[in-house]
Amino acid sequence: MGLDDKIKNAAEDLTGKGKEATGKATDNERLEAEGKGDQTKSDVKQAGEKVKDAFKH
Repeated sequence: MGLDDKIKNAAEDLTGKGKEATGKATDNERLEAEGKGDQTKSDVKQAGEKVKDAFKH
């Protein structure tokens, strides 16, 4: 996993957590769900990168 990819995935995860927290605080279910979705996408990307890394070694 390249450093650039790690940074992008971490940023996407943090953005998702922020959206989720804002959604909960404002009782906005759509924003909360969008935040959870962003976190899930980030997790999937990180898992895919880890699999790639495992095959490189």
